[in-house]
Amino acid sequence: MKLKPLAALALASSLFASAPAASAAKAGYVAAETHRVATQPSAVARDAEGRDQLRLTVWYPARAGSAAREIALGPPDAPLFRVATLADDAPLADDAPIRKRPVVLLSHGFGGSARMMGWFAAPLAQAGYVVIGVDHPGNNGVDRMTVPGAILWWERAEDLKRALAAVVADPQFGPHIDPTRVAASGFSAGGFTALALAGARFDRQRLLDFCHAHPDDGVCRPQIEFAITEDDMRKALQRPEVAALEATAGANHSLPALKAVFAMAPALVQAFTPDSLRGIGVPVRIVSGEADTVAALASNARAAADAIPGARLTALPKVGHYAFLSTCTDAGREKLQICANTGPQELAHRTAIAQALKLFERTLGRPAQ
Repeated sequence: MKLKPLAALALASSLFASAPAASAAKAGYVAAETHRVATQPSAVARDAEGRDQLRLTVWYPARAGSAAREIALGPPDAPLFRVATLADDAPLADDAPIRKRPVVLLSHGFGGSARMMGWFAAPLAQAGYVVIGVDHPGNNGVDRMTVPGAILWWERAEDLKRALAAVVADPQFGPHIDPTRVAASGFSAGGFTALALAGARFDRQRLLDFCHAHPDDGVCRPQIEFAITEDDMRKALQRPEVAALEATAGANHSLPALKAVFAMAPALVQAFTPDSLRGIGVPVRIVSGEADTVAALASNARAAADAIPGARLTALPKVGHYAFLSTCTDAGREKLQICANTGPQELAHRTAIAQALKLFERTLGRPAQ
């Protein structure tokens, strides 16, 4: 039976199956995962329940010998996605506070989840980085989606800034990370988030004008995760708490400590002002698929690469938009529309991981071993 996309994503994001304990890393550290909750005032306007909570996931290098298990999303007897092999809440590889590790902020796609991006975070943790992701309020597959969560995109950058501050203040992680060496990465709307952290500025009218002129562009069509209309958007913007956040849309949402951006199939690039893209001063690497019909290569990844000084784009043949999710299982490909249209996921994952590690080592420095 085919699952409705949103229901399927919610199921995939909230359940997991695991294999018996095993060693996680092929080389380097064992990758570990833990969870935190921070306060995010703007979440009240976006979260379906009006909560001010921001869920964090932290991936990090674990102490040698930490037991790990395979994480998969979906029903335990028939998982839909294979994520990674991770240790749960294991001790950090570091005991001495003098060791400071660089940080990568990671943003999921529209209607996704932090854990869905574990396939990308785990190899970074194995290499020695601390990776911080969030479930963006009102726009994730665990909670009920909302119109404000779907249209207040720049608040995603604020979510990651809030998450970084929370982890810096965390007694377990704070002494071991260097908040002056930070990179940002993300998939789809998460790629938008990473570029916003680098200084790209949002202009809603610019995006509306683009979509009126190109209604069949993938970012202008209703999204399968959560379909809304322009009328839905305008009604939401009339709510005082949403209007207050809308007033900050064109502000600078950048993170001064940011040293690099790695974007996977970035979406909503037409919402950025050309001057702000040209003003990005950190190294930017972009990987996207030539078969992407959701965030089309020409109007998103290539448009960003052409505008940002020194940016480099890798366009992968036959790769579709959802290739940058965790690896779809046979059950996932049978039940989920998004899994039926990924193209070669292994190529997308291998390329993204290799290029990201190269970029981060060059811009953040090699993590202490």
